[in-house]
Amino acid sequence: MRAPMARPAAASLTAPTPDEAARSVVASADLRVEIRSWYAHLAGEKRLADLSLIAYIRDVASFFEFLCDHQGGPADLATIRDLHLRDFRSFLAKRRNDGLTSRSLARVTSSLRSLFRYLDRNGLASSAALKALHTPKIPHSVPKALSPRDAKTLIADTANNDDLPWVAARNAAVLTLLYGCGLRIAECLSLTRGQAPLPEILRITGKGNKERLVPVLPVARKAVEDYLKEVPHGLAPTDPLFVGIRGAKLNPREVSGLVAHLRRRLALPESVTPHALRHSFATHLLSGGGDLRTIQELLGHASLKTTQIYTEVDTARLLDVYDKAHPGAQKK
Repeated sequence: MRAPMARPAAASLTAPTPDEAARSVVASADLRVEIRSWYAHLAGEKRLADLSLIAYIRDVASFFEFLCDHQGGPADLATIRDLHLRDFRSFLAKRRNDGLTSRSLARVTSSLRSLFRYLDRNGLASSAALKALHTPKIPHSVPKALSPRDAKTLIADTANNDDLPWVAARNAAVLTLLYGCGLRIAECLSLTRGQAPLPEILRITGKGNKERLVPVLPVARKAVEDYLKEVPHGLAPTDPLFVGIRGAKLNPREVSGLVAHLRRRLALPESVTPHALRHSFATHLLSGGGDLRTIQELLGHASLKTTQIYTEVDTARLLDVYDKAHPGAQKK
């Protein structure tokens, strides 16, 4: 009986190294070499966030565990060259039976396509079967944005936390950048000390190594300056801008925990997360007359279709206002 597969721990929110990632996959030595190379490509050239890397390698590891169970041994390069569409369908059916949602199955499919495209480019395996595989339909959902008042209240309430003054200043600066610039949390925490004082226009490297220019509001620049006046750690230009108590790079979990604490204290809905501040940034820009193309650039979306979902958020907000305010709607 084979030993259980070692999986990367998502709880730590720190992605495994390429060697650790390859060792987590039940496969032959030659195939693990290629998986290591693919993962290093995602981490180095694509610069995926830790959570994305963890998800990718976990999905790939579960696929090769499935192959090992069904073929009686670890897969090798020759094995995966002979895979058919039915093999991938069988795997997704098993994951569906394991309880995965359509959204999770779509992510699993994306992870496998990424690996097989990489192998295909290197002449090691074909990705034709995966190209023919239909991605599970994902239920349509609308991003949950805060109201402008709630967003400002959330940020202002960081001063009321039982934190050290410099920690309170740091938290306020982080949340101000998430809301004021529409940054992803990974983008915010990847800023270095050398980038401060923040300029009026900040160059951000986001998903897929895509660069964009983001205006920085005066209030956001001041929040960072206030934090730097208080932080007790001597930070070199290449050090992270936002650090924890011991001076190491601030962990996304701390920011998520902070927002969870604030939303409970302020009786805000469960949908209020760090990423909801980015949604709020886009929604409030659109409500204020911003055009979709500009918002797309500010958010760093590769496709305008991704940005268009915020038009639905704005429509939903208008209908909600109508239902609450219009006399005819109230009678109804």
